Amino acid sequence: MGIGTSITLIAVGAILKFAVTASVSGIELATVGVILMIVGGIGLLISLFLVVQARDRTVVRDRRTDPYL
Repeated sequence: MGIGTSITLIAVGAILKFAVTASVSGIELATVGVILMIVGGIGLLISLFLVVQARDRTVVRDRRTDPYL
């Protein structure tokens, strides 16, 4: 799950939680919205952690030790 997908889940969850007033038999839409926001938040944290971790893996291939080059 990427950053965009996580933000989309958070947005859809917020819409279901705060903006939808319709009712569906057997399903509480506000609860589904909270679940989607939680899953989106966890996915966002994991995605950001992986991005930061990938930045730390840079490899320096051309290291110069002679200051006159």
